[in-house]
Amino acid sequence: MQNDHYEIEIKSLLGSPESAERLKTKMQEVDPSLESIGSHRQLNHYFEGNGDFKKVAEVLKDENDHARFLDIAAKAKEISLRTREADGAVLLVLKASIDDTTSANGTARREFEEKVDLPLDGLDKAILAAGFTYQSKWSRERQEFRFSDVNVTIDRNAGYGYLAEFESIEKDPARADDAKAELRKLMQSVGCEELNQDRLARMFAFYNAHWPEYYGTEKVFNIE
Repeated sequence: MQNDHYEIEIKSLLGSPESAERLKTKMQEVDPSLESIGSHRQLNHYFEGNGDFKKVAEVLKDENDHARFLDIAAKAKEISLRTREADGAVLLVLKASIDDTTSANGTARREFEEKVDLPLDGLDKAILAAGFTYQSKWSRERQEFRFSDVNVTIDRNAGYGYLAEFESIEKDPARADDAKAELRKLMQSVGCEELNQDRLARMFAFYNAHWPEYYGTEKVFNIE
């Protein structure tokens, strides 16, 4: 069980492995105490539709997790419901935007992320049985770093190629704008350009329409 928290995150499209290596080098120069947390592979499955969140919540054994999941689902304007498998653990994930960006890719989101005692296909089946449908399936290889007191991930995503995410975890949603300003300042210090939300939305829509061609592969597309 986790306490309620808010994910403040800004993405940068790196594209090539060379750009990813340059970012790691630059982070080390700016912050000599840069910490490599580790790396792993992930499968992320996204869902959509007007399903029953109460039925989905039945997979959660902890009463507090159950209540928090339903509270986020009830209060959110827009929700991104997902399942994830990483390092052998299977998680139920719910993200709800708290600003004017989307729940799928936004810069400020209320987040729920808890392990469940089911295999990935079992959790997926429970969500499908609750009336949701697949939106898309994603695969990625992720490297994680602790850089100047924020979390940075460098992902190789099917379809997108290399992508960096600069993330701050906040307990107070009122801190969202300040946290975003701090992240953007850090990104400037290492020469990272923020991925425009409109372009990100176009990329996301294209992937959702063509995901079977990319899921589990190293194929990459370019959407301006």
